[in-house]
Amino acid sequence: MLKKIVVIGPVYPYKGGISHYTGLLVRALRKKFETVCYSYSMQYPKILFKREQRDYSNKSFMVEDTKYVINTANPFNWISAAKKIREEKADLVIVSWWHPYFAPCYQGLTSHLKGTPIAFLCHNVLPHERFVFDSALTKATLKRASFAIVHSEGDKEDFIKLLPKIPVYKQVHPTYNAFKMKDMGREEARGLLSLDEKEPMILFFGYVRKYKGLDLLIKAMKGSTVRPKLYIVGDFGSDKEEYTKLIEENGIKDIVCIKDGYVPDTEVEQYFAAADLCVCPYRSATQSGIVQIAYGFGLPVIVTRVGGLPEVVDDNRTGYVVEPEDTEGLKSAIDLYFTEGRQEEFRNNVIAESERFSWDRMTETVEKAYEESIK
Repeated sequence: MLKKIVVIGPVYPYKGGISHYTGLLVRALRKKFETVCYSYSMQYPKILFKREQRDYSNKSFMVEDTKYVINTANPFNWISAAKKIREEKADLVIVSWWHPYFAPCYQGLTSHLKGTPIAFLCHNVLPHERFVFDSALTKATLKRASFAIVHSEGDKEDFIKLLPKIPVYKQVHPTYNAFKMKDMGREEARGLLSLDEKEPMILFFGYVRKYKGLDLLIKAMKGSTVRPKLYIVGDFGSDKEEYTKLIEENGIKDIVCIKDGYVPDTEVEQYFAAADLCVCPYRSATQSGIVQIAYGFGLPVIVTRVGGLPEVVDDNRTGYVVEPEDTEGLKSAIDLYFTEGRQEEFRNNVIAESERFSWDRMTETVEKAYEESIK
């Protein structure tokens, strides 16, 4: 019987969706099991990740009693960290996986945890931005799993191709409802953004990367008959000039508002509470935490038919699913949403779907997979 779990992954004060996810996962598991969280004393070396990795501004995602002991770049540390984890005498160790950078560290850790069932919780089996040897590094690491959990059919297929003999379970990505900190209403949120109550607004949120298709959304906005206000909220890195030029070339500068840079957790709510629609025009994806943040606010979403996104957005009920790189289809979906006046209907549908994306369902999947793995 499953009684004690160790979860390995980033949590507060580390930034980003996977950190938020890990914190919420630990909280959910603690409702039923004794759960200990092991995080990083050093996640990425500064030479590889030059931005600030931590955000201390909001403690709402803090996980009590987290042990920050894993240095991902120090092989000697992996041995000592594994020793501490062994001393927990856990029934199961859950390891967060999303990028082959962690392959050497996780291989080192798990090699010293023999005899303890290990589950890899895969946010992405393979990285969004592929590189030489990524499949080999992934396979060499994930083969140590007793079982794996993924969030999309595409990731399940990728896992089976790499490791067909290891059991893999699919559970849809749970909702990020913890950003609703003040239960902010539309009027208050729009007041903070100096946005008129009746002005239609769509939101593109998160790190700006080529695969996320912001350029496609900008081009789609050019032909929109509704011309909603477009809020682009996220970190552009070094590519901002490329996008601002594209905005000017498409003649939509007057309806675009850019909030460049990392958005602290405490400021996320105002954008989702103010928006009428969230748009994720990705070229590729496995799943998206942005969709689940939107759902946490009852906000409908437009996504493209890539990865697991069509599995979480019910076309014509909780949003729209359009073909990838189809700017005309994207434009039509945006205009249709506003001209047909289905905002309230779609929001109610999102709320009705909430049980499917609950953290309790995630806990049930972990327990079921563990019980089956030890039979």
